[in-house]
Amino acid sequence: MRSKKVSSGLNVVLTALIAILVMGPDAAAQTEKILHGFSNNGSGESPYTGLVFDSAGNLYGTTGAAGAYGAGTVFELSPNGSGGWTQKVLHQFGNGADGQSPWGGSLLIDAAGNLYGTTRYGGTSLCDSLNPVGCGTVFELVHNSDGNFTEKVLHNFGGGTDEDGPNGYHPYGGLAMDSAGNLYGTTLYGGTYGGTEGFGGVVFELSQSDGNWSEQLLWSFGLEGDGTFPQCTPVFDKAGNLYGTTLSGSGSSDGGIVFELSPGASGWTENIIFQFDVSGDSQTGNSPEAGVVLDANGNLYGTTGYGGSYYRGDVFELSPSEGGSWAETILHTFGYGDGNTPDSGVILDAAGNVYGTTFMGGKGGAGTVYKLSPAAGGLWTETILHDFRTTVSDGNFPETSLVMDSHGNLYGTTTTGGTGNEGTVFEVTP
Repeated sequence: MRSKKVSSGLNVVLTALIAILVMGPDAAAQTEKILHGFSNNGSGESPYTGLVFDSAGNLYGTTGAAGAYGAGTVFELSPNGSGGWTQKVLHQFGNGADGQSPWGGSLLIDAAGNLYGTTRYGGTSLCDSLNPVGCGTVFELVHNSDGNFTEKVLHNFGGGTDEDGPNGYHPYGGLAMDSAGNLYGTTLYGGTYGGTEGFGGVVFELSQSDGNWSEQLLWSFGLEGDGTFPQCTPVFDKAGNLYGTTLSGSGSSDGGIVFELSPGASGWTENIIFQFDVSGDSQTGNSPEAGVVLDANGNLYGTTGYGGSYYRGDVFELSPSEGGSWAETILHTFGYGDGNTPDSGVILDAAGNVYGTTFMGGKGGAGTVYKLSPAAGGLWTETILHDFRTTVSDGNFPETSLVMDSHGNLYGTTTTGGTGNEGTVFEVTP
């Protein structure tokens, strides 16, 4: 039986006007460097996902389009010792029954250097006869002893219902891994309540036995009052609970939700810990496209792409309270001058600062890299670390989260811009 607890705790702190007044200008010490510019030359274009480091300092990511088969690539960027970076294509998607369009979330890397991710389309099952591109896949790139990578498709999403029951399809997020090596993710469509039009979506688990991977649906979205359309990468807490977001919902949760899934003897139980409001007079944002991150105290941080005081999204914190309720605090509300539409999630540093990107806005109109720092009285101060500009020397329109190295440098991707106008990998140095 589905169990659900809807939080009534709402402690929205309106700091938008104060944040704008204290917002600092671009600091001269903060510099951006383009590490790689993509162009339509067969090596991929339009990197819609973020980046991940390996232990040697190499960066890995995906491009959502182009490549040898027109369906995207997995790439590696390695420092060349002379201050530059060298790109290497590790896999070309779209050959035969392979996946297509790796658009969801950053890659996951394990201790052995193997890479895991999802493709939105492709695979062996067709979801729509009028658009025969497949339902999507989960893949692994196995790191071989010679330094090369070999792709394995771990799961083909089926869509609809088959002999194994209802399926999810079209994964839009990345993956999480537990200590046993099981993989967890979300699909935008399908599941028990998806219906003929595919609405709903699922949280799934992939587990391995004797080299074969099997899927289990942990939760199907779509009932009245629940969320719909999860496109997040789920995240674990120390107790083994999973957290994530849905883009939309039904009933009072039409602006999306933040959910917690807890394992138990009879399966997983959902707790809706926050519902976003889409009403015109609401000061909170809505429609979260990315997932959430946890700090050491169990607080959750995330972004909404729309809504808020200026209808351009916000950064929020959810804090657990006694009795199981959660309270929301708005850390920052975006306006056009400091960026808007934060499609990506955030990352935290050891000092509790929050970093992210906005897809649009800023001085150049093409997005920003921002930092939020805790200040006195529970307020937060925003600093714009970089304004992207629509010039050939810069990338523009970042859609993904950042990654930080041990020196505090930030790395990310832009979907367009750069010398080839097909996206970039950038570094911002504090």
